[in-house]
Parts: sequence; structure tokens; C-alpha cells
Amino acid sequence: MDRSLRNVLVVSFGFLLLFTAYGGLQSLQSSLYSEEGLGVTALSTLYGGMLLSSMFLPPLLIERLGCKGTIILSMCGYVAFSVGNFFASWYTLIPTSILLGLGAAPLWSAQCTYLTITGNTHAEKAGKRGKDMVNQYFGIFFLIFQSSGVWGNLISSLVFGQTPRQENLPEEQLTSCGASDCLMATTTTNSTQRPSQQLVYTLLGIYTGSGVLAVLMIAAFLQPIRDVQWESEGEKKSLTFWSTLLSTFKLYRDKRLCLLILLPLYSGLQQGFLSSEYTRSYVTCALGIQFVGYVMICFSATDALCSVLYGKVSQYAGRAVLYVLGAVTHVSCMIALLLWRPRADQLAVFFVFSGLWGVADAVWQTQNN
Repeated sequence: MDRSLRNVLVVSFGFLLLFTAYGGLQSLQSSLYSEEGLGVTALSTLYGGMLLSSMFLPPLLIERLGCKGTIILSMCGYVAFSVGNFFASWYTLIPTSILLGLGAAPLWSAQCTYLTITGNTHAEKAGKRGKDMVNQYFGIFFLIFQSSGVWGNLISSLVFGQTPRQENLPEEQLTSCGASDCLMATTTTNSTQRPSQQLVYTLLGIYTGSGVLAVLMIAAFLQPIRDVQWESEGEKKSLTFWSTLLSTFKLYRDKRLCLLILLPLYSGLQQGFLSSEYTRSYVTCALGIQFVGYVMICFSATDALCSVLYGKVSQYAGRAVLYVLGAVTHVSCMIALLLWRPRADQLAVFFVFSGLWGVADAVWQTQNN
């Protein structure tokens, strides 16, 4: 096997293992830790840390540690978050959420940098176009990576499927599900009660092991690259915190960037709604936590399939058509979710909503990037 392709596969399967754990755990935060909104707060803190780290950490870490070192260090933040869930409280989940958030931006920046350099280097040796080789490597990566949502949620559903299910939920409980749910409520009901602590520990053990395996795989099998240049050719100067931060804010002088800010902002908000509010207030409240994984598998599978489809469609229809499709789909889902009162005998509807959400989310993921 070609050495460049082998490195791409190592990165791809490393991310698959890491996000199999993180993706499944993220979907369960608001359901497992609903007391005083701990789960939702942890997710909010996590993405706040990611926002801060995006401003200055990626170039600083990649310059000093290289792509491989940055990936390993950032992955450790994800593993720490899994470990923090073993002792879930405000004093463990919030700090580990910050740690994960700070490592997320450098992780993705290092991954993109590594694949881009690897693709261009291989293209130069093989006499091919660098753009074509880079696109091919990213295609391989996302083909493998996108399946992480399926595996992570499948694991959680199989583990929590051992939880006894309440067949006939009282009418009072169903009236407080959906848009009527108070996320800050401290009381639990038959379906929103946590699974046994033994099952929670079993799931966390699987997720933590998957994350540790990802770190070991990258450390043992990924070949480092040393030719990362953040400066212009012939110039080598050390990046400082303030110069990096200043250069980031200088980008906002471009009006086009300012107009684009709302797109990734909304993309993050809608993903947060699905992984926290929808999973807790609709799925867990009406069906039970054991169904969260199955519903999110539908979202992940639809998202992955539509991402591939939109890549082809955009070449003929353009981005505007896809953005309209995404906006209409999400607005329609939001109106329907406001009016719908979820019930256990409407099982298919839960999957329809998550599938439609994936149809629209694929627009934001492919076209924004």
C-alpha cells in the first residue's frame, strides 16, 4: 500500500474511533445529566471553549508540536471528557468540557493540514494535480469518519437497551414532553430516569477505551510531517499569541466574512438543538433513553448520504438552491416540533424528524465548508 494512503487511513480510522465515543456521548449528555441542566451546560461550555481556541491555538500548537503531536494532544482532551463522565458533576464535566473544547479546533486544523500536505506531496511525486489528490484524500477521510455517528449511537442503544422500558406512560408525563418540556426541571419521570449506574459505567468504559485506542493508533502508526509552513516562503518567524489573535480579528475587515458568520453560527445552534433538546425533550421523554441512539443513527446516516449527494447536485443546481432546501426543511421541522405532542405509539415520527434534520444539516456542512 502507498505510504501516503496508509497515513490517510490511519488518520481516518483514528478519528472514527475517537468520534464513535464522543458522538455517542454528546447525544446522551442532556438525557443522562438533566438535573439543573448540567448536560446542556456542559455542551454549551464545550463549544464555547472551541470558539476561543479557534482564535489562536491551532497555528501555535501546529508550529510547535507538528500535526501529529497536535492531533495526539487534542485527542487526549476528548478522552479526558469521557473520563470526566465517570464522576459526573459540575466540578468534573465543566472543566473537562473546556479541555475538550480547547482541543477541538487544533485537532481539526491539524487534520486538515496533514491531509492537504500529504495530498500535495503525493501529487507532486506522482505527477498529478494537487487539488485532485487532496479532494480524493478528504473523500476517503469523510467516507470513514461519517460512519462514527452510526457506530457510537448503536453502541449506546445496545447497552441501554437492557434498561427495562415503561410501556404505558402516564398522560401527565406525555403532556410535558416536546416543546412543553422544561429543560431546567429537576424532577424525573419513568422514561427520563437514568439507566442503572452499572450500564452507564459499561458504556463509558467502551467509549473511553475507543478514545484511548484512537490516541495509541495515531501515536504508533501515523508518520509525522515536518514541512508545515505558516509563513511566506523564505521567511521563518515564531508565531506569538498576540500576533495570531490580531491576525484573526483583522479578517473581520472583509465584509464578505462578516456576512458569512451567521451561517456557521446557525449550523452550530441547530446541531446543539438536535443533540440536546430533541434527544431529551422528545426522544427520551416519550420513548426512553434506549431509543436515543437509534434515532441519532437515522440522522447520521441521512446526513452522510445527503452530503455525498449534495456534492454532485451543487455542480448543476448551485449553492443557492441547496441553501433554500436546507432552510425550508429546518423551518418546517421547527414549526412541526412546536405543534407536535410526542407519543410512544408514534415511533416512526421520531425517525422522520431526525432524518429530515439530517437532510438539512448536510446542506450546512457541505456548502459552508
